[in-house]
Amino acid sequence: MNLIESRLRPWRALVLAVVVAAATPAVARPLPASAAIASAHPLATAAGEEILAAGGNAFDAAVAVSAALAVVEPYASGLGGGGFWLLHLAKSGRDVFVDGREVAPAAATPGMYLDASGKPVPGLTLDGALAAGIPGQPAGLAHIASRYGRLPLARSLAPAIRLAEQGVPVHRRMTTGLRFRRPAAEKSPGFMAVFYPGGVVPEEGALIRQPDLAATLRRLAENGSDGFYRGETAERLVAGVRAAGGIWTLEDLAGYRVRERVPLRVSYHGATLISAPLPSAGGIGLAQMLNILAAYDLRAMDAATRKHLLVETMRRAYRDRAIYLGDPDFVSPPVEQLMHPFYAAGLRAGIRLDRATPSSALAAIGTDGSEGHDTTHFSIIDTKGNRVGGTLSINTWYGAAFIAPGTGVVLNNEMDDFTVKPGVANVFELVGAGSNAIAPGKRMLSSMSPTFIESPRGVAVVGTPGGSRIITMNLLATLTWLDGADAATMVSLKRFHHQYEPDVISYEDGAFTADELASLEARGHQLVRSERSFGNMNIVTWDYATGRIEAATDPRGTVVGQVY
Repeated sequence: MNLIESRLRPWRALVLAVVVAAATPAVARPLPASAAIASAHPLATAAGEEILAAGGNAFDAAVAVSAALAVVEPYASGLGGGGFWLLHLAKSGRDVFVDGREVAPAAATPGMYLDASGKPVPGLTLDGALAAGIPGQPAGLAHIASRYGRLPLARSLAPAIRLAEQGVPVHRRMTTGLRFRRPAAEKSPGFMAVFYPGGVVPEEGALIRQPDLAATLRRLAENGSDGFYRGETAERLVAGVRAAGGIWTLEDLAGYRVRERVPLRVSYHGATLISAPLPSAGGIGLAQMLNILAAYDLRAMDAATRKHLLVETMRRAYRDRAIYLGDPDFVSPPVEQLMHPFYAAGLRAGIRLDRATPSSALAAIGTDGSEGHDTTHFSIIDTKGNRVGGTLSINTWYGAAFIAPGTGVVLNNEMDDFTVKPGVANVFELVGAGSNAIAPGKRMLSSMSPTFIESPRGVAVVGTPGGSRIITMNLLATLTWLDGADAATMVSLKRFHHQYEPDVISYEDGAFTADELASLEARGHQLVRSERSFGNMNIVTWDYATGRIEAATDPRGTVVGQVY
């Protein structure tokens, strides 16, 4: 029994209220002065605004924004991927987590990406049809529209269909990704036909039309979930995937189901965070880090010590992520214990403020025990106080760089988010154990974590892409909000990250002063300045006292091709 297990065992029988996001009675306060949407692309934001103007609520707008992002950011999300949507229903005070994460096909096996000697085959989890899990985003959109929206699904999908038919201007992030992914894309004639017209990367400003995707969206609009998971679309997807060496079946698609889950809640210094439950590691990670930090007076610390403490906190949360977390329909991680303040106290006891803890000094990861560079996030609040945080992904740039002919659907490569082999890192250098091993019908562990921050001053809807860095970016934004920052400050904040392994602080230029760098190095930290920026955060905030709404989009999003 390792050290972590010995700390957890006394708490096996605990059932903690802090874990469950029960309905919160609505509190009388001024309604928002306006609605607001923050997304990664102005055309997606405009799609949501169109639906609000047509009488839709925040949930209808979320469907419209999600679908439009599939058209205008095909490198980041789409019908061939998945997503998490965190909803707040203002009338009842209820919070709901809609899990549209991809699942492994029924023919998937734990060793499917290993060679005869048991080593991972390079590229097999990233490129082509075999890298794709069964998509969840179309089912998520149909579910949200039917259960929480005011408008028909067809109305909310109309802006995305129009964009796909009329075309969207090519911008630099699209072309940068297309150049990077060309070797994989050349194996998919369907992908090449859409994104390399004439066999070349299109010029910036040229229109990319996606008529096959428009037709797929129309079938979804007309027939709901069955319009994607059964019938013509499903048949074309399966035929294209299997012809390219994939293992999907019609039964895989017909059997996909959205999961509604109870969001996680954690209290921190008078604020409440409502965040993503498993199969996202985000809510648990945020809870662990905040529980550790709760015993410290961060404002009284010098900047270098505070940042050292944050790194040590990140290290410990990511270590537990690697060991324990996975799809709750397949494994039973000790969520209540991991989120308990007593457990945080045990983790805190091993932190020294004068020295870094080598990750190797923590208990080793056993053998039995994410989202990508161009994931996307949006935040919405409507005039009734309903709100949505949506984080969507196909994993890395253009997912698997594969389109089944006749569908227009860019498939994900989320199978890389499973633990292909215990202790072997994925594309984001995350290691894992058996809890996140591949199994048929299983959801792969994710870092996507749309989050609501509720405090006496108001509420913030927070989220970002960024792979393994998502959770730490949300932590930094949360602490900044609680220090009194506005939305613009939160999205502009310079960021740093540590994730247990590799044993390195990765940071943006400007995240540390020269003195802070020297102090951290003197404590034993290894630091590497990233050549690229972290994330593309989109935040909406609501001031309770005034009703004022603010929306802010990450300025990094304007540095096209430099964001992940």
